[in-house]
Amino acid sequence: MVVDRGAETVARDGRRNPDDHATDHPRDHADDHRFLQIVHASLTEDEGWASAADGMEGVYHLASPMILGTTPDEVVVPARDGALRVLRAARDASVPRVVLTSSFAAVGYSPKPVRDYDEDDFTDPATPGLAAYPLSKAVAERAAWDFIEREGGDTSLVVINPTWIAGPTLTVDARSSLQVFTAMLDGSMTATPRQLFGIADVRDVAWLHIAAMQAPDAAGRRYLALADGPTLSFLDVARVLRERLGAFADAVPTVEAPGDEPTPLVIHNDRAKRELGFRPRAVEETIVETAESLRELGLV
Repeated sequence: MVVDRGAETVARDGRRNPDDHATDHPRDHADDHRFLQIVHASLTEDEGWASAADGMEGVYHLASPMILGTTPDEVVVPARDGALRVLRAARDASVPRVVLTSSFAAVGYSPKPVRDYDEDDFTDPATPGLAAYPLSKAVAERAAWDFIEREGGDTSLVVINPTWIAGPTLTVDARSSLQVFTAMLDGSMTATPRQLFGIADVRDVAWLHIAAMQAPDAAGRRYLALADGPTLSFLDVARVLRERLGAFADAVPTVEAPGDEPTPLVIHNDRAKRELGFRPRAVEETIVETAESLRELGLV
């Protein structure tokens, strides 16, 4: 749970100059605790949420379990119940707005005759074969919207739906999407999976959360977050690494694993650009700077 104070210094008018980040270092201000207070609360327990929400001007709910190879209840229940605990606490504290981090997993994981997705699409939790994590995101987001509609009071909700997130890391533990980059760069991935996806830069996702908090007309809206251009494959990511990073990328795979070609995939970010002034970074910049941050932190 994060208070929204001073955000106008980051996204004063809901837009970002594309050159604003040109001289930023990924860890700039990351260790500045002057405006940060840590409180303990659990997604699976009621204690702590009321006091955390008290006096807040806005709440960003970012936390959701991502545990691979587990049963749905271990992921779905804390994701759904945690979102509801945050929303209930925000409403009871008269917080004007909650911005919830959801996922493309809650948008585009149900089949369509043509895989062309925007914010009007919702993943159906009853989709056969849906893995635990996308199921948890679909269930949690739907529960959040239902709560706001039925008993949200004066608290509004905005949802951000990022695609596959990459970008420079601030941690020394390569997790989630970063594990794909480390596997490519250290040679443990010898062939890339056959899959298409959008890439969202973590810095752009953060910016979009702040813009969504500030924009009055964003209440009740969802926003897909991803870079411009066509969706990519893991082989496309590997190709960028090899072309841009020289010898550092010598171990990056050059072939795809056997299998069928994935069905074409289109994901639209027009709403975020039109309504919030979203200007995502170039996807090659995100890919390269992800790898460079892993090298800088000694993770590859």
